[in-house]
Amino acid sequence: VQLQASGGGLVQPGGSLRLSCAASGKTLDYLAVGWFRQAPGKEREGVSCISSSDGSLYYADSVKGRFTISRDNDKDKMYLQMNSLKPEDTAVYYCAAGEYCSMIGPEPEEYDYWGQGTQVTVSS
Repeated sequence: VQLQASGGGLVQPGGSLRLSCAASGKTLDYLAVGWFRQAPGKEREGVSCISSSDGSLYYADSVKGRFTISRDNDKDKMYLQMNSLKPEDTAVYYCAAGEYCSMIGPEPEEYDYWGQGTQVTVSS
C-alpha cells in the first residue's frame, strides 16, 4: 500500500485543518488506519486510529473532542479533521495503515504502511 498525505499548513490557534490520506496499490478495507504525529525532539505518537472490523475509534487524550478521524473505504481514503488547534499540535503528521487499532493507543511498530508526512504549524 502506498499512502499519500496532504492538507497540512500554517493555521492560527483556534483554527481548523483537514488532513487527507489517499491509498493506492491495495485496498484499505481490511486494514486499521491511523494518524501519528512527531514534533521536533519528540517521539512519534499515536493521535488517532480506526479499526477495519467494527469501526472502533481511539483518540489520544490531548486531541479528544477536537480531532475526528474518518475513513472512506469506497475511495480508499482516510481523514483527520482538526478543530480548535493549539500551538502544541504543531508537528509532522503521518497517516498509516496496519493490522489493528489498539484502544490503548496505536504504536508505530504496529503499522506497516506509512505516508510521507505533512507539516502542521499552529502559530499566530
